Amino acid sequence: TIRGKKHWLWRAIDANGDVLDILVQTRRNAKAAKRFFQRLFTLFGEPRVVITDKLRSYIQPISKLAPGADHRAYRGSNNAIEVSHRPTRKREKIFGRFKSHRQAQRFLSAHDQINLISRPRRYRLTATSYRHARTDAFSLRSDYTAEMAA
Repeated sequence: TIRGKKHWLWRAIDANGDVLDILVQTRRNAKAAKRFFQRLFTLFGEPRVVITDKLRSYIQPISKLAPGADHRAYRGSNNAIEVSHRPTRKREKIFGRFKSHRQAQRFLSAHDQINLISRPRRYRLTATSYRHARTDAFSLRSDYTAEMAA
C-alpha cells in the first residue's frame, strides 16, 4: 500500500530468474495486464511460455498479444516470481515504505537492474566463478561511481 491505496507490483522474470521488467499499477485487471504485457513483448519479443498466477484477467491479453505462447497458470508454477519479491520487500522495509507511486516505480526498476549485476546467482556458479563475478561487479560499480563523480 502507498498512501493507503493498494498497488500491484507486476514483475517479469526469465527462465534464469533475472528480472526483465517491473511495473507498479493501482489496478489488476485485463487492461492493466495488457499494458504490462505489451510493454514486455515489445522489449523482448513474443515468449514461448508465459507462467502466471491464476488471475483470470491474464487470459485475454496473453491470447491476443502472444497467440503462439503456452500460458501456464498452475498452482505453485509462479514460485520463482514470488521468491524474486523478497529483496524488494526487504529493501522497502529498510526505506520505511514507499511514499508515492512514482518513487516506487523509479526505485524498483533501478534496484532490480543493479541487483542483477551485484548479486550473481550463487547456486549456478562454482566458487571460483562466483569470486570472479563479484570482483567484476565491484569494479563495474566503482567505474560507474567514478564516472558519475567526474
